[in-house]
Amino acid sequence: MAAGQETKLQLVQRHIRAFPDFPKKGILFRDICPILKDPAALTAVIDLFEEHVRKNHPQVDLIVGLDARGFLFGPLLAQRLGVGFVLVRKKGKLPGTTVSVAYDLEYGKAEAEIQEDAVSPGQKVLLIDDLLATGGTLYAACELMKKQQAEILGCMVVIELSELNGIDKLKPLSVFSLVQY
Repeated sequence: MAAGQETKLQLVQRHIRAFPDFPKKGILFRDICPILKDPAALTAVIDLFEEHVRKNHPQVDLIVGLDARGFLFGPLLAQRLGVGFVLVRKKGKLPGTTVSVAYDLEYGKAEAEIQEDAVSPGQKVLLIDDLLATGGTLYAACELMKKQQAEILGCMVVIELSELNGIDKLKPLSVFSLVQY
């Protein structure tokens, strides 16, 4: 890894806080708020994602951001790349005709949706979120992209919680994570 990339990764890692027992006992919550508060750390995140995409997926058409923290990084990356940005939201949050997918969470069930005309068949997409834990939300978003007949190039996250094996749920798709715990 280049020295510049390593410095950026260290800056990102220094700006991730851990909160034990949040939102419930036994969970170690990884907080990205300090990244958003620090312009240099936020720039480092977007730089690292941009470098990855330009090197590995120069043909991308759309960045697809997951509700809600994917909305923080996705538009910035899309703007840098000169491509569009699409929202994957929780059920009932988007106007117009939508397409949805139900999925399981660690603590229940949920539905994700996009506007029906958000992604055209054959468009090349990259999905982005802040965190990969069990993989349920990213998997559901990928299922939405398949329903729309998009070509999924891969997924990107700031943080991967490796011990939860969420990456297994997304195989054979590639997942690029900046920081692993």
